[in-house]
Parts: sequence; C-alpha cells; structure tokens
Amino acid sequence: MSLLKEKPKTEREKVEKRREEVLAQGRKFKYPMQYAKHRLIINTVVVAVVAIVLMVVAGWAMLYKLQDTGNMIYRVTQVIPVPVAEVDGAKVRYSDYLMIYRSNLQAAEQQGGQLGEGADAEMVREAYKEAAMEQAVMYTYALKLGREQNITVTDEEVTAAFNEHRKVGGVERSEESFLKIIRDNFGMSKTEYRRMLYLTLMKSKVAQAVDEHAQDVVKQAEQLIAEKEGDLWAVAEVLGAEVEYEATGQLVDNMNVDGGRSNKAMTLEVGQVSDKFLSSNGDGYYFVKLAEKTDSQVNYSSIKITFSEFDLQVASLYDEGKVKEYITFGELQVEEGAAETPVDDVPVEE
Repeated sequence: MSLLKEKPKTEREKVEKRREEVLAQGRKFKYPMQYAKHRLIINTVVVAVVAIVLMVVAGWAMLYKLQDTGNMIYRVTQVIPVPVAEVDGAKVRYSDYLMIYRSNLQAAEQQGGQLGEGADAEMVREAYKEAAMEQAVMYTYALKLGREQNITVTDEEVTAAFNEHRKVGGVERSEESFLKIIRDNFGMSKTEYRRMLYLTLMKSKVAQAVDEHAQDVVKQAEQLIAEKEGDLWAVAEVLGAEVEYEATGQLVDNMNVDGGRSNKAMTLEVGQVSDKFLSSNGDGYYFVKLAEKTDSQVNYSSIKITFSEFDLQVASLYDEGKVKEYITFGELQVEEGAAETPVDDVPVEE
C-alpha cells in the first residue's frame, strides 16, 4: 500500500484533462488526411519523374535507334538541341541533319516521284541520310572555324542572299510566291531556309579564309590574264588542274543558273574579262570573258578556281577519327552525288 496518496485533482485540472482527451480523439480524424495529402504529393512527384524518364528514353530510342525523321521528332530537335554527331569536339545539331535530309529527299521526290516502300526505296533513303550527315558535319566544322577566326554572317547578309534567290530563273518573285516554291519543293519554312542560307554562307566564308593556295592561284591567274591578253583558254593551259575552263559556245539566258557567271557577263563589254568574283554557292572564284550578248542573253568563257583546303581538312578529320556519328547507316551502293541538292539550285517552276 502506497504511503503517498494521489493529490485530488482540481476541477480545472479535470477540465484540462478532458479537453486533451477530446482533442486527441479529434486528431485521429485530422492527421490521417494530412498524411494522405503528403503521400499524394510524393506519388505525384514520383509519377512525374517516371514519366519524364520514359519520355527521355522514348525520345532517345526514336532518335538514335529508330532514327525517326517525321515531323514530330523534327520539331522536338528544333526545340531541344540534341546532337547527331561530333566533329573535332563540336556537336552537330540533329535538327540541321534532319533539315538537310528532309529537304533533299523532298526535292528528289518532287522531281522523280515518291520513293514508296521496299528495299530499293530504303536504300535510297539511307543514301540521302548519309549525304545529309556529311553536309551537316561540314557545316558544323565551318561554324567551329568561324568562331575561332571571328568570321561571322550577319542577318543582313542572309536577307540579301534570300532576296537574290528570289530572282532565280530570270523572274523576281514576291516573297509569298517564293516561299510557296520553297515549301512545295523542299518542304522548308522561311526560318529553315534562312538557316540553310546562313550555314551555306558561313561555309563559303570559312572556305575562302582557310584556302591560301586558292589565293595564290588567283594571283597567278590575274598575271597570266594580263600576259595572254584575256585568253582564258591559254591561261587554263598554263595553270592546268589548278583551274576549270568552260565556254557556253552559244547564247544563254543572262539569268542562267551557273554560279553567277551569266549575270557577271551581262555587265561586261565584248572581249572584256571580269575581275575575280565569288561563285554564288561559295565554292570558288570565277573569271569570266564576254564573247557576245543581246538584251537578255550572253555567250561567255570562264575559268574557275575551286576552294579545296576546307574539304581536305574535313577529310583529314574523318581519317583521324575526329568525326563521331551517333547514328549508323546501311552499306549502300548508289550513284555518287545523287543525294545532294545544293540550296542554290532552287526549282523555280510552280
């Protein structure tokens, strides 16, 4: 028997005790709801993370395993700058690769009909993919060298090139009609076409900057033109493989798609030889001599000094293993050059 007796509780203490008992009973109903909300938030976060992971995995599979080239995956690559390859440490944008591939393929189908299905059609598509990859690698390397050498292409230069392309075929089309031609023949929007022009102009500028040999040949050509009294054939015989000689042999349209030679010839007098000028697709220098002309036609001869150093550098990068492609292509045998559609050669007939 305890010697100490519990002190009788006061009325106030009894009320407090009862109050705690009532509150404790209430907590049984209150806190389970809080715990449920907490679990709901955790579950939501977990589900969201899992969904994101699944989307990333699915996207990776679509890009690098299935190599989807459809509209949806193309739009995704335009928003998310995922790489398709690497050249000398610079990432090649998947969107650039797809833009080149899709536009070249559509141009080919516009000219030769839909490829359809089957092994042969798949071989052709694979060839276009491989050609697009090579072009994307070259453009990316040009961008890399451009950054290193502070070579830039301004919006004004792109706009000037865009407006010049509207004149292809001797007709200066409205922007609306020209964009329709671009969309129908290449499946490209104005933004995409301007991107292609930007890449082309950058590659052209870089090719000029790195090709010291071409500059030396230009000096030799200028000296020989003076010595040979403007006889470009005689100049070509001396320079041999350093230049390419061509002559129309007849009158052609002054807006002929020929790298800008017809346009330049139209500005000359008969027998006059032009100063060097850059070809419209930026792959070399031309000298042009006018033989005859009318109001809308010209007959001319020309020599071309092609830029080669940039292409040699890219080839060396492949040989040295400095080009890493993240997707693979089948072993295909197709006619060389069949999968290339330069952006300069814009179809002009609707």
